[in-house]
Amino acid sequence: MSYPKPIGDEKIAFQGRIIEIVHQPHQVGEKVIDFETARRSPGVRMILVEDGKILLTKEYRAELGGDDYRLPGGKVFDRLEDYNTALKNGADLVGEAKEALKREALEETGHVVTEAKHIHTTSPGATISWDLYYFVVDQFAKHEHGQELEDGEVIEPLWMSFDEVKELCLSGEVKEERTAAVLLRFLDNRF
Repeated sequence: MSYPKPIGDEKIAFQGRIIEIVHQPHQVGEKVIDFETARRSPGVRMILVEDGKILLTKEYRAELGGDDYRLPGGKVFDRLEDYNTALKNGADLVGEAKEALKREALEETGHVVTEAKHIHTTSPGATISWDLYYFVVDQFAKHEHGQELEDGEVIEPLWMSFDEVKELCLSGEVKEERTAAVLLRFLDNRF
């Protein structure tokens, strides 16, 4: 049995605004086979904790046609080109995610983050590359101007008890399944 080994450079076959399709030749035994991967810039999610509560957001999501309970967060890089440059240059993606977290916290929740701890990174695996970096935030302050939402964002921050968050995860109201799994592990003190 021969494991595939990447050879040669990646080629972007298609690039949209947030997703690209990447081809890369792999040596498989005596053959060279092009592998195809869908890639998206990584995201960041934050677990803001205060007085036994977690800050979730109730956010309208057009792709879902309704509301979703989510951890605050967003894209680490706004442009795929910036993400690809970071990959080529060997950037510290956890550090980049931490900076994005600070920006997203202010935009979505109206809080200024002073300290955050990286606890986990998830990836859907298979032929899709889209990592999510998870942080616990327990040092932050409310910004005097509150949220700074982008056009089209409808986000309501809600402080919820650990039990309420657990129920939202188990009931499927936290629709991002890997976020539900991370929250359940967090609530079970697995991090």
